[in-house]
Amino acid sequence: MTVSLFDQFMSPTLLGIPLIALAITLPWIMYPAPTTRWLNSRFLALQGWFINRFTQQLLLPLSLGGHKWAALLTSLMVFLITMNMLGLLPYTFTPTTQLSLNLGLATPLWLATVIIGMRNQPTHALGHLLPEGTPGPLIPVLIVIETISLFIRPLALGVRLTANLTAGHLLIQLISTAAFVLLSSMPAVALLTSTVLVLLTLLEVAVAMIQAYVFVLLLTLYLQENV
Repeated sequence: MTVSLFDQFMSPTLLGIPLIALAITLPWIMYPAPTTRWLNSRFLALQGWFINRFTQQLLLPLSLGGHKWAALLTSLMVFLITMNMLGLLPYTFTPTTQLSLNLGLATPLWLATVIIGMRNQPTHALGHLLPEGTPGPLIPVLIVIETISLFIRPLALGVRLTANLTAGHLLIQLISTAAFVLLSSMPAVALLTSTVLVLLTLLEVAVAMIQAYVFVLLLTLYLQENV
């Protein structure tokens, strides 16, 4: 029986109930909570240092008004990184390969940045739709183009994250299948293919972290335009 390569992106089910909600909830359970002791464990100290460093990097392009979003953006980034990394383990499901989930995360946050801009500085927010010094005949065309580019931002955020993770998982499955098939007939080629698979896996670990960071970084840039 031929199995589609895209079957790995289907949500697992138990008694007909999709388990995507469990896959989304699981990452939060894995993080230990701070204790009441005077000194934290090494893992808690490393976790705190990692989160603090990433928060500092996220807040660099933001003004002081956007620092109110620090907890939300940091939590979102840690959440995406954890789901992306867990999805690289065997027999696991990656929720961030679902476009519906990524759009569900990107659209409300993007809309919140737009609403903040329209509420705090409506003139400046609407000014982005028309660059200064535009010739009169081009004004309607540019307004339409800038409006389309504004509304396509959440779609670009969701598609970028989905496409990168989906392509990486497909490549890993294709190369691992080739290495397994070639193992009996051409062991030398299978060994070379396995080496490429290990390097690609390391690359996918980096992609899983970078794509989560890029997702949140673009949200901070959209927020900075409207703060």
